[in-house]
Amino acid sequence: MKLLLASLLVLIPLTVHAEDLGELSANPFNPDSTSNPFGAGSPFKADGLNNPFSPYGSPFSNQSATNPFATDAPRLYDQQGNYRGKLSANPYDSDSTGNPYGRYGSPYSPDSIKNPFGAGNPYSPSSPTNPYGRGLRIEGK
Repeated sequence: MKLLLASLLVLIPLTVHAEDLGELSANPFNPDSTSNPFGAGSPFKADGLNNPFSPYGSPFSNQSATNPFATDAPRLYDQQGNYRGKLSANPYDSDSTGNPYGRYGSPYSPDSIKNPFGAGNPYSPSSPTNPYGRGLRIEGK
């Protein structure tokens, strides 16, 4: 019994939970929106994307959405839990929204938030370009 308890205590710290960073949305009234300067979009939020001193907003952090060389950028998910790519300025990462030739950054891909007829449709409630919608959930490490 002691061996089982000890092995469980060793395994518990190994579980990783994603950090909720808000929602990529054009809705300035949603408190979880990155467009709300008093909510998730505040430049003073400790883990905010708009804070240049946070790990997710710094131009030098490997976890940042603004670093063009980041490989561990925050991930985007729609309201159904489907993966929508990495919120990143990296034009070389295949999953990056900043890759103009990738699945999630091309203006011609149906999965891209930059396609106004696909995932970036401004009339879709889960689109980040809809000013009244909910947007995409952002998760960090």
